Amino acid sequence: MKFEYVLLALLSYRPFSGYDLRKWVDTEGQFLRSRAHHSQIYRLLGRMVDDGWVAYEVDPREGRPDAKVYRLTPRGRDVLMEWVRSPYDPPSRFQDADFLARFSFAAPLDRDAAIRLIRTELTYRRAQIAGNRDRDRRIGFENPLPELDQDLAREISDELHAYGASSVDRWVAWLEGLLRRLETGRPESDGSTPTQTGGAA
Repeated sequence: MKFEYVLLALLSYRPFSGYDLRKWVDTEGQFLRSRAHHSQIYRLLGRMVDDGWVAYEVDPREGRPDAKVYRLTPRGRDVLMEWVRSPYDPPSRFQDADFLARFSFAAPLDRDAAIRLIRTELTYRRAQIAGNRDRDRRIGFENPLPELDQDLAREISDELHAYGASSVDRWVAWLEGLLRRLETGRPESDGSTPTQTGGAA
């Protein structure tokens, strides 16, 4: 996921100063992208200005440095909507940041694109579960290190599999609820949310 798409999506809500974007990255943004450095944000904003995706106005601040306040241009809107509507290729690990970012911003911008996104993710996860849930997970050992606790290795493998299986099942159930809500326009009643973890299918 290119981080500039997230910045464009934020600017679809309202104009932001560079400082406000930095604050968002340090709070909400930390769950979509790890360790996005502030200098990266300003480099991206500069590139997006050069590409005609965003423009800025200088906001004078008394007693403080003036602030550049960025807004989307028509070209930036087109680029954003191309991303929102572009095909999604699910990775093997569920709860991917690209999916979460796309869904967060696609649903308010284009409900049909959000529905396609969820259907794609659900199709992939259901096939992943069907192909992996009952696979042979026996661990073979051959001349292992003497320090290796084979029983503990098997136990840990089983625990991780059980945890991953329950997590992906909850993810699928959450996606199914979201899909029903988007298709019918009615909220789900259980209020369930996905876990923020990974694991085996």
